[in-house]
Amino acid sequence: MRAARVIRLDGPDAIEVAEVDEPSGDGVVVEVHAAGAAFPDALLTRGLYQYRPEPPFVLGAEIAGVVRSAPDNAHVKAGDRVVGLTMLSGGMAEVAILQPDRVFKLPDNVSFEAGAGLLFNDLTVYFALTVRGRLAQGETVLVHGAAGGIGTSTLRLASLLGASRSIAVVSTEEKADVATAAGATDVVLADGFKDAVKELTGGRGVDVVLDPVGGDRFTDSLRSLAPGGRLLVVGFTGGDIPTVKVNRLLLNNIDVVGVGWGAWTATHPNALAEQWAGLEKLLSSGRLAAPNPEVYPLEQAAAAVASLENRTAKGKVVVRVRD
Repeated sequence: MRAARVIRLDGPDAIEVAEVDEPSGDGVVVEVHAAGAAFPDALLTRGLYQYRPEPPFVLGAEIAGVVRSAPDNAHVKAGDRVVGLTMLSGGMAEVAILQPDRVFKLPDNVSFEAGAGLLFNDLTVYFALTVRGRLAQGETVLVHGAAGGIGTSTLRLASLLGASRSIAVVSTEEKADVATAAGATDVVLADGFKDAVKELTGGRGVDVVLDPVGGDRFTDSLRSLAPGGRLLVVGFTGGDIPTVKVNRLLLNNIDVVGVGWGAWTATHPNALAEQWAGLEKLLSSGRLAAPNPEVYPLEQAAAAVASLENRTAKGKVVVRVRD
């Protein structure tokens, strides 16, 4: 089968597409049509992720395709359209084997390419806003990196989960268009976002900040919270891991909350199924629009991952494995 694999640990350029043996083992065997690309893929190509496989290894943690075979006790069967999680490699290949509890039926109204862009980002955001962020009806959500995968997922989901307003923070005017298309109520530039948010909210601030970026905007995010607000720490695509002076938390009774979606699913066995059930209902009903990802052919998997590392990606990035 064809697969995109990392052959050395010096960045996305080390990804090559080659013929490799199909995987073997127990589980649900899926003929992959599309695979999602995420920021951890870029870290994996440099050996900077907490999970460090030895090269060569196949990238890809989220897939969409058709079941070739499944164990008798699985909730999917041969021929089913599905999405699934490999956690954290093996997806950017024509065939993948997944654990049954990480495979879910794909709604008929969602394409393979959109489906491959659903799981990591939408499940993370769903978990962040509902479980860790305690989003309440009528609250205001601000999201950094709003034109990226996590950002656009937040903008698609926030209003459906109760938010009355979503403020997108972007680095360029071009990315503002992406955020608006994803559902942002307001869009502000990262440079000077604190003052812009203060003006937009009449000095009150926002109830929830969802931050996959980190870096030097962290303190101003804390200052942008309303009393009782929550800052959700999702990642550090900006590079630097910020620190917080905890006296700031006392002043307005605000929270800094970690969002470790993968770690949560590892310690809460039913979490994935519960989260997918919530998302699937929104997707099947048409209330939640499927993502509109940037799609690269498998031969350009290196470029797909590079766009995440250099932050030129707009929205979710997906690799098309089969035409």
